Amino acid sequence: QVQLVESGGGSVQTGGSLRLSCAASGRIFSIFSIDVMGWYRQAPGQQRELVADIISGSSTNYADSVKGRFTISRDNTMNTVFLQMNSLKPEDTAVYYCNVKVRGLNYWGQGTQVTVSS
Repeated sequence: QVQLVESGGGSVQTGGSLRLSCAASGRIFSIFSIDVMGWYRQAPGQQRELVADIISGSSTNYADSVKGRFTISRDNTMNTVFLQMNSLKPEDTAVYYCNVKVRGLNYWGQGTQVTVSS
């Protein structure tokens, strides 16, 4: 059974920082390497959107809205992905979801709330 356990969400003021973590566990990860780890977010009334992802070779991809403010990284030995979020803005307020892709399969975390107040 696959589990993605997220942590690090919370409430901050504009300009603040948060660090999200997501640890993936499950038998499949002991058999196959994780292809892509990433973070998506969904604000109320909005579609879920990609924030950032990182492939196994450490190549990264960011949404234009977070470039220069957010940094994604991963620890392959621990099957963990991190999202360092700096200079947070009210428009970053959303539920953030961890996503893991393995052999064409998609797995999602339960989501963690990030709220940025002005």
